[in-house]
Amino acid sequence: MEKLFDHCYDLDRRCYEKFGLSEEILMEHAAEAMHRYIRDHEGPKASVLIVAGPGNNGADGITLARLLHGDFDVTLHLPYGAKSPMARLQYDRLLNIGLEATDTLPSRADIVVDALFGAGLSKPLDTRAIELIDRLNHMRAHKIACDIPSGLDPLGNPHPVAFEADVTITMGALKKGLFSDYAKGCVGRVEVADLGVSRRFYEGHTDTFVLEASDFNPPLRTNPAAHKGHFGHLCVVSGAKGGAAVLCGMAALRFGSGLVTLLSERHMEHLPYSLMQSGSVPESATAVAMGMGLGYEYDPILIKSTILERDFPLLLDADICYLPWVESLLKGCSKTVLTPHPKEFAALLKTLAIDDVSVSEIQKDRFGWAKRFCDAYPDTVLVLKGANTIVAHRGLLYVNPLGTPVLSQAGSGDILSGLIGSLLAQGYTPLNAAIQGSLAHTLLARRYEGANFSATAEDLIEGIRWLA
Repeated sequence: MEKLFDHCYDLDRRCYEKFGLSEEILMEHAAEAMHRYIRDHEGPKASVLIVAGPGNNGADGITLARLLHGDFDVTLHLPYGAKSPMARLQYDRLLNIGLEATDTLPSRADIVVDALFGAGLSKPLDTRAIELIDRLNHMRAHKIACDIPSGLDPLGNPHPVAFEADVTITMGALKKGLFSDYAKGCVGRVEVADLGVSRRFYEGHTDTFVLEASDFNPPLRTNPAAHKGHFGHLCVVSGAKGGAAVLCGMAALRFGSGLVTLLSERHMEHLPYSLMQSGSVPESATAVAMGMGLGYEYDPILIKSTILERDFPLLLDADICYLPWVESLLKGCSKTVLTPHPKEFAALLKTLAIDDVSVSEIQKDRFGWAKRFCDAYPDTVLVLKGANTIVAHRGLLYVNPLGTPVLSQAGSGDILSGLIGSLLAQGYTPLNAAIQGSLAHTLLARRYEGANFSATAEDLIEGIRWLA
């Protein structure tokens, strides 16, 4: 798990004031990190195009040109000149070793480095910048972004386009703008450059974190005398579309629930033999999952009253975001996980009278909207699904960047509900169940060996057996 920040200006200032490291020293380390990456991954003699902007992000690129010149075929392009004091200083140093910027952009290069605008972009790109970034994106080269791909604002939104990097070398610490859903197709692999001190000293306090594959801890059974009663009993409410409940139930069973019962007002035909069914919540139930395929007219009065009475650990998903009585569950249950995708989340915010906001507005500031919901419902753990899923609870936010297009299939969300519901039934806290279930979900996608368009929900369920 790594720390995540809105920006690094305060962290840089702390370096100046506490450690005596100047802006120039930090810049030299930033450029050296990119220099080292290029040497380690590309070797000498490659042609390198560096496109640098007028400010300090551009100064990083100019400094990199100085470090590479002599061992690489370096072309520096300064479309807006060198304007900040550090950019002018670094360009004077570059001139002293015999390298000047070119007025024209070459047609090809082995490596392209984007050092145009960095993390401080606050307004839409002009026509010239849009055309330049478009040309860079169409070049067949290994592409490196300095700090953050140019065109992304601090929240990770393109204005209106962004450089598409194979790797982003971000300076000092990870920034939220690298982990928006819009940014996922632009940042490539993200690496952090130390700026003269270890990240242990550079980074300060934060309430936001990036989850890693190494954070996954599967629910392995270590007691040799265990039986099914030790691993919980999940009840899955089945509504208008029973298949969603079946997928959820099978995922829960595969992920370690001792028992799974589908709750339905009617008899369900052709169920997998491993699943049970009932018209009421069994006495042995330890958690309830509902919402998947529920339908917008569904109002399970008896089940709802039982849930509120017994305060079950509760997994809520999908259609329940549109139903007014979701509020009674969120206020009446103390151990709840809610797993909407952005459209469902927008509906939920409106249902709960928090705000009437569009999906696009949510996507522009996913961290902000997740935090706003959790401020209103502090006892609920939110799992806001997306390309970079966010888990939020009581002011803490965790982003899971491990998802892949394998998960963009019908039924994928039902599998996630089953994974989290299974852990709730097994006694995990809601936050831990949400984090571990989300990690399991994305690791299933990463380990799927077929074409990424071919995975079905059943394939994901089958893959759970290999997660340990």
